[in-house]
Amino acid sequence: MAFSLEDLNSLDINDIKNIGTAPGIVKGILIVVLCIIVAVAGYFTLTTPKLEELNKIEKEELQLKSVFDEKAAKAANLDAYKQQLDEMRQSFGALLRQLPNKTEIETLLTDISQTGISSGLEIELFKPEGLVPKDFYAEYPIKLKVTGRYHQFAQFISGVAALPRIVTLQNIDIEPAGKDAGVKLSMELTAVTYQYLDETELEIQ
Repeated sequence: MAFSLEDLNSLDINDIKNIGTAPGIVKGILIVVLCIIVAVAGYFTLTTPKLEELNKIEKEELQLKSVFDEKAAKAANLDAYKQQLDEMRQSFGALLRQLPNKTEIETLLTDISQTGISSGLEIELFKPEGLVPKDFYAEYPIKLKVTGRYHQFAQFISGVAALPRIVTLQNIDIEPAGKDAGVKLSMELTAVTYQYLDETELEIQ
């Protein structure tokens, strides 16, 4: 039996309910439409969440790859890092050895005083201020007032710089020693040395 487009347009909805009696081409069209509907519904209900999950996994993969590349680069330079760390430890240890310990402070004070005397300076004030705790070390300032000439001041500063322990000179103030002092000058300054604090001393702070 021939079936035309006009027949399809004139098809009543009630006839569709009796699909079993519908012509074959109508059955075929309805089956195709139903398959399309099922395919679209399946795509949105099943495929879309999977695609979102796949995108999420791909992003995580990129992040993990970046972390891996970073760690691989560090691992490749591990020997260089270890060498740098050893060098830093050695440098730090060398600096610590230049900090006087508790028993060496008195010797250092004597060295600073003797340096001033050997430079030809007249020491008018030599006043240790005591320890001032910082982080892992403490400062030990010493107030000084000396009288002499420029070249003697320079000799004193050079002598202090040559001491085996770290000493810095701060707040230096030079002025004429007085009307009757002639060419002599007066210099006031603070000499600061540093003491390393061990764990016991840190706990006391």
